[in-house]
Amino acid sequence: MHTRPLGRSSIQITPVAMGCWPISGITSVDVTEQNSLDTLRAAHDSGINFFDTAYAYGYEGESERMIGRALGQHRDSIVIATKGGIHYENRQQQRDGRPETLKRQCDESLRRLGMDHVELYYLHAPDPQVPVSESAGAIRDLIAAGKVRTAGLSNASVEQLAEFHAVCPLSAYQPHYNMLQREIETAQLPWCIANGVSALIYWPLMKGLLAGKLPRDHEFVEKDGRRKYPMFQGEEWQRNQDFLDRLRGLAAEIGHSVSEIVINWTIQRPGITAALCGAKRPDQIRENAAAMKWSLSPEQIALIDQWIAERGPTVSRGAV
Repeated sequence: MHTRPLGRSSIQITPVAMGCWPISGITSVDVTEQNSLDTLRAAHDSGINFFDTAYAYGYEGESERMIGRALGQHRDSIVIATKGGIHYENRQQQRDGRPETLKRQCDESLRRLGMDHVELYYLHAPDPQVPVSESAGAIRDLIAAGKVRTAGLSNASVEQLAEFHAVCPLSAYQPHYNMLQREIETAQLPWCIANGVSALIYWPLMKGLLAGKLPRDHEFVEKDGRRKYPMFQGEEWQRNQDFLDRLRGLAAEIGHSVSEIVINWTIQRPGITAALCGAKRPDQIRENAAAMKWSLSPEQIALIDQWIAERGPTVSRGAV
């Protein structure tokens, strides 16, 4: 399977990664432990070598623990990213980017994973009460201690990226990005390209919206976290469905699913190193992995870009 370098490090990753938030079961519905374990194994069997998790993926670290159980035997052939700086108190998300917290959470993440190091460790999100440079210093110390090979920063501005990078050189930046949420193209993505930092994006399918499998009359149950995002409501929902109808037509024409088309478009964007695809069932991750085994033509990409422009500005909202 073709791989790409992670920033300026020697680490090689597949352009489709498995995002391991859904298997935590916090905001996704119909999640089972067996399906989650099977999904992790299916990702590896499908050629994915890169798995992205976090200390806060699960109230009790469920995501990290399942990765250790399902993939521990393949440690030498996989790349693990995890994150620190967000945790839960009484099931409410809290930020804490203090150096002592990041070091403690990293140690706990390694215990959950059953591993002595991870390839990539992120500050999950800047803490407004802690200078980014202090959080960066903690991750620099974790690299020096051999617990982490290289550093990442998620959900950050260009100014925060630069402040972190000055203290601890970054290999990766992780923002949301997809056909309908392209804010990073203005500032963060050019900064990453200029500084040799990989953009490893989440939400390439916008929480399942761009998979094209949700009908116009779909009703979201109360636990489904997508209810709070404008993309899934009112006029925005209808305009997105109009856009998806065009992608469905292209999918039927070229013999690839809407998900494959969306992911393939994403990993061909300048500066995008990998798309982190969330999944909770084996069939989902197999379909996602298939997107890195072929390429849209320049003409097909131009047509999709025209449809995106005609869709018009979206009402966007981030994860944190």
